[in-house]
Amino acid sequence: MELVIVESPTKANTIGKFLGPKYKVLSSYGHVRDLPKSKIGVDIENDFEPKYIIMQKARKNITALKKEVLKAKNILISTDPDREGEAIAWHLTHALDLDEKSFKRIVFHEITKEAIKEALEHPRKIDQNLVNSQQARRILDRIVGYKLSPFLWKKVARGLSAGRVQSVALRLVVEREREIEKFVPQEYWSLTAILEKLKGDFRSFEATLIKNKDKAVDKLDIKSEKGAEKILKDLNDAEYIVENIEKKEVKKNPLPPFTTSTLQQAAWQKFRFPAKFTMQLAQQLYEQGFITYHRTDSLNLSESSLLLAKKFVVSNYGENFWAGYLKRYKAKGRVQEAHEAIRPAYADKTPESIKSSLNENQEKLYDLIWRRFIACQMKEALFDATKADIKARDYTFRANGQILKFEGFLKVYHIKFEETEVPPLEIKETLKLIKLNPEQHFTQPPPRYNEATLIKTLEENGIGRPSTYAPILSTIQERNYIEKDDQKRFRPTEIGLVVNDLLVNHFPQVVDIKFTAKMEEEFDEIAEGQKKWKEVLKEFYKPFEENLIRKEKEISKKEIAHEATDRVCPKCNAPLIIRLGRFGKFYACSGFPKCKYTESLKENKLDIKCPKCQKGNLTPKRTKKKKIFYGCDNYPDCDFALWDKPLNEKCQGCGSLMVETKRKYKKCSNKECNFKIEKEQKI
Repeated sequence: MELVIVESPTKANTIGKFLGPKYKVLSSYGHVRDLPKSKIGVDIENDFEPKYIIMQKARKNITALKKEVLKAKNILISTDPDREGEAIAWHLTHALDLDEKSFKRIVFHEITKEAIKEALEHPRKIDQNLVNSQQARRILDRIVGYKLSPFLWKKVARGLSAGRVQSVALRLVVEREREIEKFVPQEYWSLTAILEKLKGDFRSFEATLIKNKDKAVDKLDIKSEKGAEKILKDLNDAEYIVENIEKKEVKKNPLPPFTTSTLQQAAWQKFRFPAKFTMQLAQQLYEQGFITYHRTDSLNLSESSLLLAKKFVVSNYGENFWAGYLKRYKAKGRVQEAHEAIRPAYADKTPESIKSSLNENQEKLYDLIWRRFIACQMKEALFDATKADIKARDYTFRANGQILKFEGFLKVYHIKFEETEVPPLEIKETLKLIKLNPEQHFTQPPPRYNEATLIKTLEENGIGRPSTYAPILSTIQERNYIEKDDQKRFRPTEIGLVVNDLLVNHFPQVVDIKFTAKMEEEFDEIAEGQKKWKEVLKEFYKPFEENLIRKEKEISKKEIAHEATDRVCPKCNAPLIIRLGRFGKFYACSGFPKCKYTESLKENKLDIKCPKCQKGNLTPKRTKKKKIFYGCDNYPDCDFALWDKPLNEKCQGCGSLMVETKRKYKKCSNKECNFKIEKEQKI
């Protein structure tokens, strides 16, 4: 019997379909060994030697796998084709007590019959460089987390934690928020002419002011209404004459196939899928054999996939829709070119043809991946573009138009574009002015990051790698350092601001963007065999440890997490202070731990009496999963709670408390009452 070990039961089932009866495919159910949770698990003094243990959840399965190993003629370990997968394979060999001669490692980037056959024909040893790169990242993150987190407990609040890469992502969100707060809007005006031809049945069209004499009118040049009015006065009774016309064909090229980062960005933009959810769906699609491996920064495409894409395009859309050659793409910077981009395992498996095998969200993501891949091998879209300059005294207006001429890849992969028609014009033709539109604008602050833009910024700055983007975003939200606003954009929480400022001011190296990117490059160099992993850890640890010891003495919790007040504790008459906790500020007795009195800050209260007990007040609270709800502050004596935000007004139908929904509409909190404010009466 040939034993094949993979990470997941779904993957095992899919692979099992392609292998004959002499193979037995079993799952390790993910990681089997890790550093212990109860302690740091790294012997820093002994050259950073890790102390791995078999995880509690894996012990029963490891015992079962050991029995199968004894029966097997050959053992093939086929975990995922990246550093994480290589590390799982290495840990498996240790957990199962396998020596180097008793197993072989096989890898493939798609679960297809051809790929598995190729892998079986080319087994290899475990790549220790890849394992060491993953170990270096894991151990470095463990050191930062287990050294800095207790520091945060002592100096800020219990239960906080610090992560190396997550802290950099938090810094980006905080710095963007402060940019927004400091932003001073500038007023500016634009001027648009609505014009018509004097003859013929043509629609009016717009032309925007671009020049005054020979000087370009830039966006912020017209600074006030007075400036706009001066131009209007200058143009009074002016003739509008076509000065120049340019017509050309414009090509719009298809986008390259997906990498992990661009897939996460596109899934957010199109479906509002968070990165973590996108990766879960992609994992399912990969393990079912529908797409190639989904953790990649490469744009490489196999020769066979390119030929299949060509065949599909020509057969279904015609020769003129195919690019005319096999289009290959190359990613910028250091990437793993041995990997492939994310693509469908089979080009001819259209989303419609496998619909019955997928749930709704899997189908959406597969459709996106399939269309992007097929489109990348298609001809560019063609537009007829027109640019007309129209002179009015010393001023020049410009009309721009574009009309789709040939769909090309847009037939498959839809990108928003606007068709604007400029009527046929002739040079020196006089046009009729319908209206001059002066419009006031104000410059806008940079927007808060959302899932897509934060991932893009992390990638542009070299922070993290394909497997880390989703965990970075989910971790800083789970820690309550950032939250999403009504537009699902990230903003820092109160505790997030405090933690960020402490790290930036006192541990600048840990949250330095360039330094973190340099560490990623060093992990890559370890993977390529160019650097020793323990040397990289040594270089980081010594200055980090010296700074940590110094800051332990320098920083007082009082100056970070305590604010004096003029109030006294109602229980023991000691002064009340404002303390900082994981979920924000609150009043606490300065006599803690002898007196444990606490009270919500007034601004956290809603000043609404609890409708159930009529004694307590309603106040915002959080569940263990950080979800906000509204409950009585007289808990546990009163258990009244609402998910929607309560309003200090009564229902016109039954007299119960009214609430505001997440979509900002009013309704009755009584489930048996159907009273609500209709959409046109939006708050």
